[in-house]
Amino acid sequence: MKITVVGAGIVGCAIAHELASRGVRVHLVDSRGVGRGATRASAGILAPHIEGHIPELRDLAARSLAMYDEFVRRIEHDSRRTIEYRRSGTLQVALDESEAAALSASARALAATGVQCTALDGEAARRLEPALPDRVTAGLVLPAHGYVGPTPLMDALADAARARGVQMSVSAVTGIEGGTTACVTTEHETIESDGVVVATGSWPVPPRVADAPRVTPIRGQLVQLRSERAVASRVLWGQACYVVPWTDGTVLVGATVEDVGFDERSTAEGVRGLLNAATALVPSLGHAQFEEVRVGLRPKAVDELPIIGRSESMARVFFALGHYRNGVLLAPLTASLMADLVIDQRERAELSLVRPGRLTPA
Repeated sequence: MKITVVGAGIVGCAIAHELASRGVRVHLVDSRGVGRGATRASAGILAPHIEGHIPELRDLAARSLAMYDEFVRRIEHDSRRTIEYRRSGTLQVALDESEAAALSASARALAATGVQCTALDGEAARRLEPALPDRVTAGLVLPAHGYVGPTPLMDALADAARARGVQMSVSAVTGIEGGTTACVTTEHETIESDGVVVATGSWPVPPRVADAPRVTPIRGQLVQLRSERAVASRVLWGQACYVVPWTDGTVLVGATVEDVGFDERSTAEGVRGLLNAATALVPSLGHAQFEEVRVGLRPKAVDELPIIGRSESMARVFFALGHYRNGVLLAPLTASLMADLVIDQRERAELSLVRPGRLTPA
């Protein structure tokens, strides 16, 4: 079997690697290369019980997080690279009484569903993370959460895919056909295969796919700092930003949420807002070195759930789109679901939540 995957972000690369690991010949195509879209601006946070704003998304994200240890192990093995991956937890922080009340409600809801968490008062939160300001009034620890370095992960995943025989092309796709045969036309070649997986993120699906689901590009700006002192031992999460401390002193601060179309430019307003929020959460970051700002367009479906499954009009075309702010977190589950569907025609129960046909075509 041969499959063409269109889109080389974290989702497309994870699918390509999974398919190749199961013996499929895979051709991966992207107009900009590996990890140059939304993945580039990701902080790699693995926090389903914070990012999952609706029960269906929380369930999918938690299932994917449970796969992450093995996902990273396989990629490291195939790529012979080391990936920064830590499950040291998250600490959500409240800076006033209304935020503290919201955290208390979250703690009760999580405990009711069996999620391990610990509610802290302000003093206990500051003992746990001394860099927090005196104004902290409460905290909520979720120990199962963590992060993965998105750039090291992408580099390793690309190498792992190549090691499994995945062919990669940097070329713009101009058309897809997937009726009796599957055919991907690029500016340089025509690729014939047994099926096509469309994982193009925010970018429009190439022509001739009549039922391509619509996603909205949401700009996310993320700031990278460097601190000489350890900022925290886990991911910190406030109302206005999150802070991800890496072991080498890198600190990622994100992220804006901006509906501005296909505009990938960084802005002074976005950067200023992130820096102000970061120093309110961790005052010592005012002395950190500014390294760069990253920008990505996150693909958002109208119901904020990903779009995974077979096209309803083209039997050999499959979609893996709309992962919004959780592409890195949902990559293992998406790859597994897609491989089961493409190779074995097995439609697992999770696909009922994310089927493409639930959305109105573009």
